[in-house]
Amino acid sequence: MGTMTNTVMVEKAKTSKIKDVDFDNLSFGSIYTDHMLVCDYKNGEWKAPKVIPYQPLTLDPSAKIFHYGQSIFEGMKAYKDDEESVWLFRPLENFKRLNKSAKRIAIPELPEEYFMEGLTTLLQVEKDWIPKNPGSSLYVRPFILASGTGFHASPADEYKFIIACAPSGAYFSGKVKVLIEENYSRAANGGVGYAKAGGNYAGQFYPTQLAIEKGYNQVIWTDDNEHEYIEEAGAMNIFIRINDTLITGPTSDRILDGITRKSILDIAKDEGIATEVRKISVTEVVEAAKAGTLKEMFGAGTAAVVSPIASFGYKDTDYDLPDLADNYASRLKKRITDIQYNRAEDKFGWRFKVQ
Repeated sequence: MGTMTNTVMVEKAKTSKIKDVDFDNLSFGSIYTDHMLVCDYKNGEWKAPKVIPYQPLTLDPSAKIFHYGQSIFEGMKAYKDDEESVWLFRPLENFKRLNKSAKRIAIPELPEEYFMEGLTTLLQVEKDWIPKNPGSSLYVRPFILASGTGFHASPADEYKFIIACAPSGAYFSGKVKVLIEENYSRAANGGVGYAKAGGNYAGQFYPTQLAIEKGYNQVIWTDDNEHEYIEEAGAMNIFIRINDTLITGPTSDRILDGITRKSILDIAKDEGIATEVRKISVTEVVEAAKAGTLKEMFGAGTAAVVSPIASFGYKDTDYDLPDLADNYASRLKKRITDIQYNRAEDKFGWRFKVQ
């Protein structure tokens, strides 16, 4: 028998897997909690969300997710502080971006109360799954997929909104070596690059694998026209420090409006760090590396928060970045994570208390 929390029905799992989890040795996103949130879109409306035991989905082979790729997702984290309180970081930004992605992929937009009440109810049920080890958190994955059937090329008439959670350790460890992409593109003008659509990431895998085979960890994406302007770092936004100025590209049809990206820009300004949001060319980066004025490059995203880049390759030449003791990457990451884990003042109002 389920219980009702606000508008969210909760059906508890009969047994828990938590006792079998080694919280001291967590990989990223490979162990899943006991419950998930499910909300169905049928007959032209979203039905009330419910928390149910984590379980496989049953989908018809003609479900449109399999044929036309109507799927979008978000990435979030839940944190637990020393007092056992549970926190989220800017969750309404994730909700807004989910609906922005939904609109672009012709998926019905989700009501805010379903997202927020469903999310907070699920996290209250799963609070014991939120790890407290340094660098660990509960990774939260909201996503929507087309469950409606039909082989005709058109939007589905039924969808599933799901939130699943995975206790996770650090996403990346150490610095990464990247390759500036000269042939393949992540996204194009007028396309869906700004949406968190599953197909965007599927399209990245092959060029990334080619880079890995050459000895790199990840790809730096460039513009789709001339491959002359820096756009993103793998699945993250990218920041480049030349002298003491921190630069990142402007958002566009091609570049995801990252929540960590926005937060870094605000914190950098608060720290008195000069910032510029503008197009930055590969030539400018290479020349800065040669001149010794390229001080840092790092990726920024929910999973890694900040991922420093140790070196980059371009046209068969590798360029090493200096290992600075007083680097912006560590400084900005500490400011963000201290807010996320409730270790410091949140002057921006970003922290959201779940329980």
